[in-house]
Amino acid sequence: MNRRKTGSVYEDKAADLIVREGGRILDRNYRNRMGEIDIVADDAGTICFVEVKYRKNDSRGTPAEAVGIRKQFTICRVADHYRMAKRLSEDRPYRFDVIAITGDEIHWYKNAFSYVIL
Repeated sequence: MNRRKTGSVYEDKAADLIVREGGRILDRNYRNRMGEIDIVADDAGTICFVEVKYRKNDSRGTPAEAVGIRKQFTICRVADHYRMAKRLSEDRPYRFDVIAITGDEIHWYKNAFSYVIL
């Protein structure tokens, strides 16, 4: 299976988890020239910008550790664009989450990182 198809399979699993836990998927693979956000969801009124990371095992570090400062910065920039493009109120709460998948284990890290300015 190629990387794109593998990513899609695990993004589906992440989206299923969000819905099972009461969230609602707003967008998938939201892109602009700055980058991409895997999933945008609504979790009890909070907009969640979700990065999905998969690893077969954690021999090279956990999936969550793979979301470094540069990736966080990119997600923040794309999230700014999303909020403007969708005309979301500045008062609408939002956060940055990571869904980390290792083998068959899946973890949803809510508020995984704060807004990044470089």
